[in-house]
Amino acid sequence: MERFIQSKIKLDQTVEQTWKLISTPGMLEQVHPFCKENKVVFWGEQHEKKDLLIYLNGLEYYREFTSWNAFKGYELKIGKEKGKKSRVVWEISARQEKSELKITVFPYESDKISKLIYFWAFQFYIRPLLKRYLNNVLKGIKWHLDKNEKVPRNQFGTHPWFS
Repeated sequence: MERFIQSKIKLDQTVEQTWKLISTPGMLEQVHPFCKENKVVFWGEQHEKKDLLIYLNGLEYYREFTSWNAFKGYELKIGKEKGKKSRVVWEISARQEKSELKITVFPYESDKISKLIYFWAFQFYIRPLLKRYLNNVLKGIKWHLDKNEKVPRNQFGTHPWFS
């Protein structure tokens, strides 16, 4: 059974405006409350895209895009450069003249611990902290779209994994 965490937010902007933001190289520096830097590694035409997300605490994760569907969303793998990676899906849908943005994370499962321990860790540690993280990222996107300002760091509170 594949486990996932999902969060979504309604935005006052159109699908086109939302897509313009989330498809811009380096955009995480403007919207992500735990992002110190978002460096482009390469940015090709389709899904040949890769960037580096450096969190406030210095943690570095690479995002490698595996699917790119204009005005609908994209899929990527995120993690340490030579480590296991989690799958992430970003989806935009229309809500009358507005849009909704949904992010779904499928965390990789560690093979260093038993499935039973992982189940409990996922339920009571990973899921709540990852849900909080996704909610803060989405609130940052809304903040930026509504105010046209860079989101202040830790704007919605700190996070033990990334602040």
